[in-house]
Amino acid sequence: MTETPAHRPTTFADLGLRPELISALTALGYEEPTPIQEAAIPLMVDGRDVMGQAATGTGKTAAFALPILQRLGSGERGRHPMALILVPTRELAMQVSQALHRYGRDLGVRVVPIYGGQPIGRQLRALDAGVDVVVATPGRAVDHIGRKTLHLADLEVVVLDEADEMLDMGFAEDLEAILAETPARRQTVLFSATLPARIDAIGRRHLHQPERIRIAEPTTADEVTPLVRHFAYVLARAHKATGLGRVLDVEAPAAALVFCRTREGVDSLTETLNGRGYRAEALHGGMSQEQRDRVMGRLRAGTADLLVATDVAARGLDIEQLSHVVNFDMPASVESYVHRMGRVGRAGRAGVAITLVEPREHRMLKNIERVTKRRISIHKVPTVADLRAHRLDLTRAALRESILGDDLDGYRVVVESLADEFDVMEVALAAVKLAHASAGPDEDDEDIPDASGGAFPAGDRRTSRPSSGNTARLYIGVGRDSGVRPQDLVGAITGETHLSGRDLGSIQINQRFSLVEVPEAQADEVIQAMRGVKIRGQKATVRRERF
Repeated sequence: MTETPAHRPTTFADLGLRPELISALTALGYEEPTPIQEAAIPLMVDGRDVMGQAATGTGKTAAFALPILQRLGSGERGRHPMALILVPTRELAMQVSQALHRYGRDLGVRVVPIYGGQPIGRQLRALDAGVDVVVATPGRAVDHIGRKTLHLADLEVVVLDEADEMLDMGFAEDLEAILAETPARRQTVLFSATLPARIDAIGRRHLHQPERIRIAEPTTADEVTPLVRHFAYVLARAHKATGLGRVLDVEAPAAALVFCRTREGVDSLTETLNGRGYRAEALHGGMSQEQRDRVMGRLRAGTADLLVATDVAARGLDIEQLSHVVNFDMPASVESYVHRMGRVGRAGRAGVAITLVEPREHRMLKNIERVTKRRISIHKVPTVADLRAHRLDLTRAALRESILGDDLDGYRVVVESLADEFDVMEVALAAVKLAHASAGPDEDDEDIPDASGGAFPAGDRRTSRPSSGNTARLYIGVGRDSGVRPQDLVGAITGETHLSGRDLGSIQINQRFSLVEVPEAQADEVIQAMRGVKIRGQKATVRRERF
């Protein structure tokens, strides 16, 4: 297996991609390929089979999506797919489908995602209308093959994405059945966070002389300074900007560097933060040197305290007063995480490294911990009550400083006159209220929903509750004896229904069975969808708990 060297600056144009793709990537703000993209794209464009090992969140989707789009003909296309991408979950199917649409917008690519939890009639109509790329979960792909509504005779490319996770979820037989229906002369690509023996066996059976890629990662903790505290918050993407604001309120950084993946993301987040009252500046590759100099001048002068940047734009920055680095978007690799975090903790100074993690990115976070040998603690996003308590602490500190300053005689006449009419404690309370209000209003009035779901379990129980309504407990006939973990149950249910991880309640895993709380209104739907689904390779009985 060939390990890629340290990432070299390269453009997407250097990889031989067609102009329509370069245009789409530029519009999206992508400045340079990640290591897995740089290694895999040329091989796939040349038609080679590829077996790639890279952690979740390293840019694998574009690594296989761009070469597939490169193949699309400019003339009339057939009705049946030329590419099939197999993924473990409904969420990933939607994510990959959306990415293909974004990258292939100028090519008119026809993409159909097929997965459990969506009306099959809609999928049948989309497949019948003609399709270039199908993104599917294995179970639903087998279903369509059996119905003869998914035709694979014209396939040129098959991609197995997150192959180890598909095997963990019990899809081994389905994968074998699907691959048996595909043409022998096809390009096959397999991506996986790990390459255990069973993945290697699939590669030997179904890939033809594959080129093996392993993204080189830092292997010592020395590259992650011990003076930096590392922790993370789990957030749905829709709540990340609000969550970041709350974290910044509590942390109160002297200066913070916030990383986004794209130029578009940098501009959007900067505008949002400034709208919430922060002093934020943007920095990315689309700016001139004069603009960059002005931004850095404002940061060093203290007229800005947040710098929102892409990895490329932040190269070479050394900001003396920097106290916090924030990954608003998950870094593309462990190497990138180490480089980002190296911005703080320099010259013997302490620092804080914060990562905002979407539930689907839990494996990337675990990989960062494993490689860097640093524990990243999962913290709860500050609640409305936490923020109010923090603001009261600031008010108390300001009042104490004013009292100790001994410059209050000019206000004594006001207090003495009010003391004739009111109790002194009431006068003090009113003064505190005014001082607190002058520091800014409490704008947040809603707590951010817990998004950890089953992706960040603590033992065999998960204590989060469904967001609203009554719940039902479902009996699932596999337990610890079958090696079942909370994430297996969450993945199976969310992969076959429209529920998300945060819709599920407590999970209890016993020796031979498990109990999962789901919203009462969706209980029968879950039971129906789970019939015949394999969990850790075993078909399990799913029914309501009997009392």
